[in-house]
Amino acid sequence: MLSRLTRPKAVAVCAVPVVALLATAVFAPLPFSVAQPGMTANVLGENKGDQVITITGAPTRETSGQLRMTTIEATGPDARVSFGDVLSAWFAKDQAVLPRDSVYPSGDTLKEIEQHNEAQMKESQDTATEAALSYLDEKDGVKVTLNLADVGGPSAGLLFSLGIVDELDGDGSGGDLTGGRTIAGTGTIDADGNVGAVGGVALKTQAARRDGATVFLVPKAECSDAKSELPQGLRLIPVTSLKGAVDALVSLEKGKGSVPSC
Repeated sequence: MLSRLTRPKAVAVCAVPVVALLATAVFAPLPFSVAQPGMTANVLGENKGDQVITITGAPTRETSGQLRMTTIEATGPDARVSFGDVLSAWFAKDQAVLPRDSVYPSGDTLKEIEQHNEAQMKESQDTATEAALSYLDEKDGVKVTLNLADVGGPSAGLLFSLGIVDELDGDGSGGDLTGGRTIAGTGTIDADGNVGAVGGVALKTQAARRDGATVFLVPKAECSDAKSELPQGLRLIPVTSLKGAVDALVSLEKGKGSVPSC
């Protein structure tokens, strides 16, 4: 024998699984990482007590100003990110929600991820050195050592190359590439000096401005992302190559020529 539920009871019974489903959605871990502005480091100076760029086999210059590489900080690959975390970050200007697989290689252990990031950084440093020395036509007998602790990935390549160029040649006529400014940026670089996109630029611009930068070098393909949350007082300069970045900084320093903008 079946009994008939009253409408209020029926609504209550139906609501139970809906509430349970919503609760599960809110508290279940999701395949995302929450990122925020990370540390920056002046590649022309020291980081954690160690000189970032050391050059032997060629005379180097005393530099002024700063060239700051930028990073983002993301929740760890084994962190539990819930719907509530994602929702909160979605509306925060200093946070971003990224697919976990875009931040960390899928399926790897924490140790493997760390090794992967370290390998990417080492490859980036080698390529940045090759690009800078090739640009300067300065290969024989010059040895460059790059040291940046606790940072992984390839996104500091452009800034490493610019730092090497500044310490060896400056603006080419006795001045500094920075013009005494604090300049930040991001971008991968290949051996031919081509600059590539990196992701997270809207957060990196915030880190740059927080640490005193007034100019930010951004891969041209990521101009729109960089403009989306651009801090006041930070000037964007889009770049596609090491030569283009050097030319833009020299024009900015001397107040002559064209300085590209997003």
